[in-house]
Amino acid sequence: MNELRAIDAGAALRNLARAVHEYLAAYGSLLLFALLCLLWSLIALPLSALLPRRLGRRVGRLGIMGVFRLYAHWLQLIGAYRLDLSAVAQLRQPGPLILAPNHPSLIDAVLIAAYRPNLSCVMKSELMGNILLGPGARLARYIRNCSPRQMLREAVEDLSHGGTLLLFPEGTRTSRQPVDALKKSIGVIARHARVPVQTLLIETDSGFLRKGCPWWTRPSLPIVYRVRLGRRFEPPQDPEAFRLELERYYQSELQQATPASRSSASSCR
Repeated sequence: MNELRAIDAGAALRNLARAVHEYLAAYGSLLLFALLCLLWSLIALPLSALLPRRLGRRVGRLGIMGVFRLYAHWLQLIGAYRLDLSAVAQLRQPGPLILAPNHPSLIDAVLIAAYRPNLSCVMKSELMGNILLGPGARLARYIRNCSPRQMLREAVEDLSHGGTLLLFPEGTRTSRQPVDALKKSIGVIARHARVPVQTLLIETDSGFLRKGCPWWTRPSLPIVYRVRLGRRFEPPQDPEAFRLELERYYQSELQQATPASRSSASSCR
């Protein structure tokens, strides 16, 4: 009987230690991310006033890529994530390109931007005033989504300089698996800029940082996170028809994801 109690006590201590580790690794890493972003913001703020527009854009995007890559390495070092981002790192495109991933988690933009130089991103206007993200985003000349016309103009202009535009076709994190209804804006931008759309397919076995999951939920670590290259679409003539075709494509591809990825859709763990 005493031996059984000792075994039960040992198992309880191991479970407690694992829970503490997972909380510290997950939320300690989020705190580290905030500190890294704040540090870069303090550097980017004066650079926005000192550097000319083109140089500032280049420095800003390289700075964001460096901060995000450092964070990605940290997540792997402490065992919080098992990342497979090789498809993003190896993607080669001589001209302008629109990257169009599905959007299961808050961390998606961070991990993609960590391995793509000269990357622009469409951001919510209110985030441009955020102390952690705003100064770096303004230096990098990220694009506000304040009005469709202005967003279109800024996106086309950025692509005309040979940049890569990160644009989530769903507009926000996925709430209905495998993918939400897409926005027509991606087809409009691709048509006006006359650039191809490269789809990215993100698969993860965890609901951590998904839409609708409480922020205090303890994730089961390590989180497996993979990005694979999808189909590349040529600039469309009809943005609405393109939206429907793209949506069908995501649904088809993501329904073939691994069982672990599919099961995470119904769980915050």
